[in-house]
Amino acid sequence: MAQVRKPLQGVGNILRFNWHFYALAAGSMVLVGASRYVWPAWGPWALLLLAAIGVTVGVSLLVSFYVYDVSNLYSLQWLPERLLAPAGTVVNIHAGFDETSALLQQRFESSPLVVLDFYDPQLHTEVSIRRARAAYAAYPGTQRVQTHALPLADNSADCVFLLLAAHEVRHPRQREAFLREVHRVLRPAGKLVVVEHLRDAANFAAYTVGFLHFYSRKTWQRAFAEAGLTLAEEKKITPFVSAFILKRDGSAA
Repeated sequence: MAQVRKPLQGVGNILRFNWHFYALAAGSMVLVGASRYVWPAWGPWALLLLAAIGVTVGVSLLVSFYVYDVSNLYSLQWLPERLLAPAGTVVNIHAGFDETSALLQQRFESSPLVVLDFYDPQLHTEVSIRRARAAYAAYPGTQRVQTHALPLADNSADCVFLLLAAHEVRHPRQREAFLREVHRVLRPAGKLVVVEHLRDAANFAAYTVGFLHFYSRKTWQRAFAEAGLTLAEEKKITPFVSAFILKRDGSAA
């Protein structure tokens, strides 16, 4: 398989698209460090704050390097063998920044790949997404869509992928409606693969308050159930990233 991702691409993109955050952290460390000399009594507290900022930023970058550059997340080696068998239509749905369509096309080279982008600038206002979209061209043939109305026929998809994207649908009802749309387009024996960070202890240790951007396993379980989806398999790709492989209620495993 030809190499699609470059070395350090994951952590490099994080620094590139979120440079404002790291510039703010660096500036804060400079100011706190300088305060030791302006107010000497503040010295021990300044050192403690410097350590807290440095450790928080350093740990998040190390974890991101592990997840996005070292682990097998983007190799797709964690996919069950039964999903790699010759299949019909494969659908990849993302939230404006697509790092996975080329990888999926390599994995499912004999299958047609449909790529859908639900990015909405009115809803997804993060500057990091705008920078990413400006830096990377869309995968050829990508269609802009709304999550409540996917432009696919009923029972038309053999496998649908939502890779680190579904959490960007922030409102619970919209997220459930989105998953019901995925249910609609899946063939009776089709599978949905959802990959997400979870709002759990591991991601809190890695990203502190940033883990609030993710959702808990219980939240995902409730959303899946309300959309008529049954969990066929769950696995940890890393301690920080989980994969849920789902089927339509009542369908074969």
